[in-house]
Amino acid sequence: MRDADRSPTDDAKTLGFISEAVDVDFGGRKVIEKRAGCPDAFVWRGTTYVIVEKLAEWHDYSRRGRMAYNMRPSHARAAESRGSFGVGRDYYRVRTDAGRVFDLYYDRAPKDTVDRKGGWYLLREMEAP
Repeated sequence: MRDADRSPTDDAKTLGFISEAVDVDFGGRKVIEKRAGCPDAFVWRGTTYVIVEKLAEWHDYSRRGRMAYNMRPSHARAAESRGSFGVGRDYYRVRTDAGRVFDLYYDRAPKDTVDRKGGWYLLREMEAP
């Protein structure tokens, strides 16, 4: 597991690695697409999970692969702290109404040149604290 995939306070036990795309719901709230915040619910494998508590939030705006070398070092340092277009992930550890704890994240990378939105993913299920 990459350090960026770990919560800064991560001492919880992983119950299962999932890494699957999910649909999210913001309960009718207007959100800024690239800074949406924690959703109110998500749908995974046909089941809706209502989020009742956000347990942790962390961000990784580091550039990877070819993207790591396409920016001047001074700009790259600034971008790593606040993000730049299509780079980074916003992670959320959440508790659902069923008492299960999951880590999900928003990947800011565009899917392709036509669909410039990122996507939501369920990373893993964690042991409930």
